[in-house]
Amino acid sequence: MTTKNSKKIELFGLLNFPLVRPGDDIASLILDLCKKNNLEIKDQDILVITQKIISKSENRYRILSLVKPGFRAYYYSLISGKDPRFVQLVLNESNRVLRAKKNTLIVEHKNGFICANAGIDHSNTDPQSDNNEETYLLLPENPDLSAEIIRQRISSDLRKQIGVLIIDSHGRAWRNGTIGMTIGISGIPGLVDLRGNEDLFGFKLKVTMVAASDELAAGASLLMGQSKEGIPVVIARGFPYKLREGKMSELIRPKKEDLFR
Repeated sequence: MTTKNSKKIELFGLLNFPLVRPGDDIASLILDLCKKNNLEIKDQDILVITQKIISKSENRYRILSLVKPGFRAYYYSLISGKDPRFVQLVLNESNRVLRAKKNTLIVEHKNGFICANAGIDHSNTDPQSDNNEETYLLLPENPDLSAEIIRQRISSDLRKQIGVLIIDSHGRAWRNGTIGMTIGISGIPGLVDLRGNEDLFGFKLKVTMVAASDELAAGASLLMGQSKEGIPVVIARGFPYKLREGKMSELIRPKKEDLFR
């Protein structure tokens, strides 16, 4: 039950989202589906979007048979046991390889975050090709820009202030399982700096910085699911922090402060 003395965050999944093809306008698809479902995007709402439909619309498909692996790809293929052509795709999308072992490649993606296999995916790709087994999907080339384009279009059409998150499922060091995490931001803070604020007992916080966009990404990912749920877009309402311009890079710890790399 909700009362005037309580706070809440609401998540609304967009059901029956159409299969996305290269060149599709994601903002138009979202607006059209909201109308069909009689679902309103309100001022201060945040659209949380899985990277997969962004990548599909941007035609980030790659076919293994067209990839020519180099020496480093063969080297990491021997360590990981992965197809050297797939490894070459991973290297193409990475700044460097951080860890390599059987069935595992942990890399620093070109956009700065750490993830397995450079985020390259094979599940739910649904390409317009008969050769599904050899078709892989890269992450969006510039997720912040993709988020900004969608936000500007929808904000302009609706004349409302909204935020847009593009998220992906990542693993975490020292914990099992994947979780939704931010890879692209527009109109929403990645980090919220609470240093200097007082706690319940009047003590000033000294180090607390909240990864607010990642917290929201994780919640929305619960609703999106990981297999055949078919909910690539979630509308989040009640975000407890003020919207502002943000970028994914604010979530990346500087290398000189990274104790674990």
